[in-house]
Amino acid sequence: MGALTWIAVGLVAGFLAKLLVKGGPGGIGPIGLIWTAVLGVAGALVGGFISTRLGYGDVAGFDLRSVLIATLGAIVVIVIARAVGPR
Repeated sequence: MGALTWIAVGLVAGFLAKLLVKGGPGGIGPIGLIWTAVLGVAGALVGGFISTRLGYGDVAGFDLRSVLIATLGAIVVIVIARAVGPR
């Protein structure tokens, strides 16, 4: 999977994760867009790792399954960041 595909999946997954858990890093503007992509790509890595270990496959392209795996991974990243981050 190419870098542009990772960024596209990351943007979609990060946006969905931020909507589902009401928050996450970023904000409005270019910096918020970058943080959303970083969150989504981190979520794709975490989600891909977990789903591969569970036998569901990994994030292999821009399709619904990959976006769902990346979104769930991004939710895990947000929850962990909130648990260990400053209040």
